[in-house]
Amino acid sequence: MTIDNEFIIQILIERGLITPEMVKTLRDHFENEDSLMDVESAILNELQEQDIFSPNQLLGILSDEFSMEVINLTNTVPDPEAIAIIDAEQAKQNHILPISCNDMELVLAISDPLDVDLIDSLSHVLGKTISPKLALIEEIDRAIVNYYGSFLEETVLVNNQSDQDSTSLFKVLDKIEDTEEAVPIIEFVHGLIEDAYIRRASDIHIEPLEKKFRIRLRIDGKLQEIGSPPKRLQPTIIARLKLMADVKLAEKRIPQDGRIQHQFADFQKGEKKVIDLRVSVLPTAHGESIVMRILDKEGLKLGLSELGFFSDDQNTFEKVVSLPDGVFLVTGPTGSGKSTTLYTGLSFINKPDRKIITVEDPVEYEITGINQVQVRKDIDMTFASALRSILRQAPNIIMIGEIRDIETAEIAINASLTGHMVLSTLHTNDSVSAITRLIDIGVEPFLVSAALRAAMAQRLVRQLHPKCKEPYTPKPKELTALGMDPHKYSQSIFMKPIPDPEISPTGYKGRKGVFEIFNVDDEMAQMIYEKRTLVELRKKARESGMRTMREDGIRKVIAGLTSSKEVLSVTI
Repeated sequence: MTIDNEFIIQILIERGLITPEMVKTLRDHFENEDSLMDVESAILNELQEQDIFSPNQLLGILSDEFSMEVINLTNTVPDPEAIAIIDAEQAKQNHILPISCNDMELVLAISDPLDVDLIDSLSHVLGKTISPKLALIEEIDRAIVNYYGSFLEETVLVNNQSDQDSTSLFKVLDKIEDTEEAVPIIEFVHGLIEDAYIRRASDIHIEPLEKKFRIRLRIDGKLQEIGSPPKRLQPTIIARLKLMADVKLAEKRIPQDGRIQHQFADFQKGEKKVIDLRVSVLPTAHGESIVMRILDKEGLKLGLSELGFFSDDQNTFEKVVSLPDGVFLVTGPTGSGKSTTLYTGLSFINKPDRKIITVEDPVEYEITGINQVQVRKDIDMTFASALRSILRQAPNIIMIGEIRDIETAEIAINASLTGHMVLSTLHTNDSVSAITRLIDIGVEPFLVSAALRAAMAQRLVRQLHPKCKEPYTPKPKELTALGMDPHKYSQSIFMKPIPDPEISPTGYKGRKGVFEIFNVDDEMAQMIYEKRTLVELRKKARESGMRTMREDGIRKVIAGLTSSKEVLSVTI
């Protein structure tokens, strides 16, 4: 049973099946044992082994206590329509099994009669009265495997065949207009996630406005509105997403974070696809705004060249991340691809003879062969506290999701000075500013000069679609804005996007990085130690051959990979 064990023990005492003395004896015994098992669980297990009560007997007692009917799932076949209403993931997570349904009611097998919040939430999301029936948790879990296994194989295939039609999402919207049933809501939410993935969106934005319920996708860095469900369906759709993300449905006052893992059949590749989404819920004036970041693991398999590195910068990057010790920072604003770059770098150096540990908030991508630690503030598992423990694990390489404070920064730098390579991200506008940022949060300049090996700033620019671009001659003022000499580049070929409704409505496909790699040599380390100004440091870096993001962007414009407009929009 998933019901509170202390509550069960109290019921057994009241029913005269056990005595308080028996419980005290067992409690003293298990508390004195060096065991990680929950004491109440251990007591109940021991009582069952002594045949004082059986699981079925306890089920009958709970049935009497809560006036709730018991259902034998061994002799019950669930209705496929009921199975379709609740996700397999949701059923498995909450140990529930839908049995039958009609327009008004859903009969549901549950294992915990005290989980009133779950019943209320399902009633709200599905728009039906929930009629709960008690069943053993083992029977429920077994039935979930039996009935969801074959059913989902068919349902996923049928639903996704229609999703190949680009207007399928709007057909579901039309269906929702005509009915209040739960199934169209579920179809719409699933279709939204799958449509966003097929369109290569990085984010899904669900935004309640005063008189409108807006949905937008961020595709290649630009937000595009894709249609609005009726405003009256706002609470139901948001509740459905919160349920999938495993956040508190009743909590509408504070921000919440969750994750969704959605599986569907990808007909383009002829395989099942699992999409991971990081979900952020934020209360606003007109309801809860939800942003879902799509975490596509396929992008990590592409390699460094696919990130947008030219061969010279790629060689420099590979050399830095392969160093035996020191600190390497990737800088840029939110959404500039810092994490993807670091993950790809980790994949490059992930060899059997190296131990790599990461500390992340949250763990975005799971990489085989790497030990990844999730920050958990609720139990005081911060970046700093995790790092202290990690150093005792004797890693070669440590990746920190982000350096946010002096405590984390100092531990990271001390780790690098004791023979570890530390990779992390920092929010600064350019690479050289990483030095002043570390000093601003309290790190001593002599520590920065001793530990920092390099910093790399990056931005993302949209890549021209190979079939939707054509050469053109830029005006002199366009070249001047980029810092290019019109006479020097008079023979260069420039490309611009040619939008095509069928191939690429924008003329772009995907994004690539533009980079600025700042290496800390002995002379630069001495300047940092002497507390030289940011202007002096940047000037020296330029004299040493550092290429700015603007200049790297110009190289990509001349190579026909992107447009001058894109480079101007993201670099200074």
